[in-house]
Amino acid sequence: MSLLSPIAAYRHAIEHDGFQPDPAQQQAVEILQHCQEAIHSGASAVEGVYLWGPVGRGKTWLMDCFYQGLQVGARRQHFHHFMRWVHMRMFELTGTADPLKALAVELASKVRVLCFDELFVNDIGDAIILGRLFQVMFEQGVVVIATSNQPPEQLYADGFNRERFLPAITAIQHHMKVVSVAGEQDHRLHPCTLQTRYWIAEAGKPSALKATFDEFSGAHPVTEEPLAMGPRSIHVIKRSPDVIWCSFAQLCEQPLAAQDFIGLCDQFKAILLSEVPPLSSAQRDAKIARGTEDAPVKVEAGDRQLPRLSSKDDSVRRFIALVDECYDRKVPLYIEAAVPLEALYTEGYLEFAFRRTLSRLQEMQLTRFGH
Repeated sequence: MSLLSPIAAYRHAIEHDGFQPDPAQQQAVEILQHCQEAIHSGASAVEGVYLWGPVGRGKTWLMDCFYQGLQVGARRQHFHHFMRWVHMRMFELTGTADPLKALAVELASKVRVLCFDELFVNDIGDAIILGRLFQVMFEQGVVVIATSNQPPEQLYADGFNRERFLPAITAIQHHMKVVSVAGEQDHRLHPCTLQTRYWIAEAGKPSALKATFDEFSGAHPVTEEPLAMGPRSIHVIKRSPDVIWCSFAQLCEQPLAAQDFIGLCDQFKAILLSEVPPLSSAQRDAKIARGTEDAPVKVEAGDRQLPRLSSKDDSVRRFIALVDECYDRKVPLYIEAAVPLEALYTEGYLEFAFRRTLSRLQEMQLTRFGH
């Protein structure tokens, strides 16, 4: 079957798959079409595309249509997966005169196009690297297509030492066409058959997740033994070869990282998470004491104001990372919580980031997702 261009894929989706016409999507499709044509024509300098807008507007779908129609070397990754690879290569390139340039040259030798899903920066280490990495990637001729919930000028808006990230914003605005995909429709919420994957716990009643666990485990052996995950052991409620059932405390209140959630999605067909508490908490002021350091950046004399974090935000970050990985890998995540989905996180430093998580959890309730 011949590859579809972005415009052809969009028309097919409207005519045959029940997609609703959307002027914002139409504009984005036309820009992506022009970008793809320029790449295929062999043009030396091609402007990338930065798609931003609220959750549920089809940004990822549009980017995937573009990616699937490419006839040149390309890589498509969730942004946090890409950054994990960047950190790993930077470590391996220790001692190289200009490791970021070496990394960019390596990328350019393998791919013409990089497609990033969910470009979002909230880490000072990532911000410093990206400040130069985007510049050198563009210098090497890599065309970048990205989706984000924020316009470039709002990335890492309240971040510590944000001035170190500003060159990345300038590079994006110089080398990518910024396109707002902010139509009035949330396409994830169109009518569709529901598949319950979120329950509210009822006091005195057995967990609703038991039946789901039994369905996935079937006749396979079941164990309550901890799961070895690299140097860590993850305690579980139950697990079998296809499904793992953990409490919120076991997965999100322990020092786990995105790499651990990637490993879970590699190994299991479904993940069950119970005892999820309300995640909101009031923000607290915080300062860096004199003479301390923050990641690789030396703090100058005097106190510095940190972001107003909330007491539960470390566990909320892990929850967000877990949802992102399950969503990206199409691994069903079944949740039993103390409050309704819309009430999970309504106050705190991560309120903006959690909007995407809420939208993704809502989409996971549809039969078209996963199992």
